[in-house]
Amino acid sequence: QLQLVESGGGLVQPGGSLRLSCAASGFTLDYYAIGWFRQAPGKEREGVSCISSSGGSTNYADSVKGRFTISRDNAKNTVYLQMNSLKPEDTAVYYCAASLEWIVVVTGVGGMDYWGKGTLVTVSS
Repeated sequence: QLQLVESGGGLVQPGGSLRLSCAASGFTLDYYAIGWFRQAPGKEREGVSCISSSGGSTNYADSVKGRFTISRDNAKNTVYLQMNSLKPEDTAVYYCAASLEWIVVVTGVGGMDYWGKGTLVTVSS
């Protein structure tokens, strides 16, 4: 079965850290740009960060710059999102998505080839 599976979410206190993983099953991520998106309750989905297939290009939403770091390990077929200095407003379901087109992942416009089912991140004291 071809799918993306997110993991690493959970409950964390403000100021804490989490590392999310996005693992591919049934296909290789080598040629795909990967984006992380999130959706908070009652809000629209927004782009958080993305990384090109080679890992040479990355992009971040202004709200997470300096706090989140995206990386990939193609040997492990996995993309990571390291989240530091978490804030309550980071609370959301986080999804990863894959596209062969970098512009699709950067803009969030157009059809992704694959979506994960999401992992919940809750930042609360």
